[in-house]
Amino acid sequence: MKALLLSSYRHLEIAEIPAPTPGSNEILIRVAACGICGSDVHGYDGSSGRRIPPLVMGHEAAGIATVLGSEVKGLSEGDRVTFDSTVSCGACGYCLRGEVNLCDKRRVLGVSCGDYRCAGAFAEYVAVPQHIVHRLPERLSFSEAAMLEAVSVALHAVSLSNIASGQTALVLGAGMIGLLTLQALRVAGCSRVFVADVDASRLKLATSLGANALLTTGADLVSQISALTDGRGVDVAVEAVGVDETVLAAIDCVGKGGRVTLVGNVSPEVTLPLQKVVTRQIRLQGSCASAGEYPQAIELLARGRIQVKPLISAIAPLEEGPRWFERLYFREPNLMKVILTPGETE
Repeated sequence: MKALLLSSYRHLEIAEIPAPTPGSNEILIRVAACGICGSDVHGYDGSSGRRIPPLVMGHEAAGIATVLGSEVKGLSEGDRVTFDSTVSCGACGYCLRGEVNLCDKRRVLGVSCGDYRCAGAFAEYVAVPQHIVHRLPERLSFSEAAMLEAVSVALHAVSLSNIASGQTALVLGAGMIGLLTLQALRVAGCSRVFVADVDASRLKLATSLGANALLTTGADLVSQISALTDGRGVDVAVEAVGVDETVLAAIDCVGKGGRVTLVGNVSPEVTLPLQKVVTRQIRLQGSCASAGEYPQAIELLARGRIQVKPLISAIAPLEEGPRWFERLYFREPNLMKVILTPGETE
């Protein structure tokens, strides 16, 4: 089959490799669309340590069930499907209580690290276990469905934030996850959602998606949030960057007893203002991937309650993958999500 192969760092090529053979509980999927994730871009140059070449990357995908393993039930060849990026074991203590994202034997499609190697979906075919596969409604295009993994990440972060109807929230970072989290917070019942970033074009997009956008950071952001909330601060802050400045701002912008949900993880370590967190009784909550939010994500996209089309910058053939990776790697302005299409799309 044809695949986009990371043969060495900073070098992608279209290669002919053997197509996977599905196991008894697996489904061979003909990939129709696969999104380039920020983690793929970080892996592209080796900076993440989780994309060791040679590797076929890609974990945000959708396509058509082509070959079903002998033990697969409830699906048929030709079904339009998507799948979780996380392959969980289903048997450890975390899986048994629904925390599949924390599975002791967790593997992620398109990742190669010291512990495992798992081929991804920047290829014509990918084989995945049935328990991570979800059928798609006809009205949801493959390119939109390739966004479901990112939507599920945003929904998971919001589910951990314990939102009550009418509360106020702040999202720090208007990247892909930040803009999806904004929409998920709206769905959860927030009356106002502020989004802070230093990029005016991304904030314009945030405004069109229902945000109260703030082109500022640091102390100016804290003072603006204070003025906009009568000095109380927001109820919840979701940090979608992962650097010192934005983590500190998130803590400073929530009110007493507030919650800070940490999604971004660009920096391996950040400084924690311990006394502020303790004396103001702020809860810090980490959020990793997703844990069962795919059905909700599919429903919200199909009903139009979460919009992903405005976030898709380009849909391009797999052969153009190397060029699009370079453009994303060099942070081309106004470039958000790029979807690659190894096969036919609608």
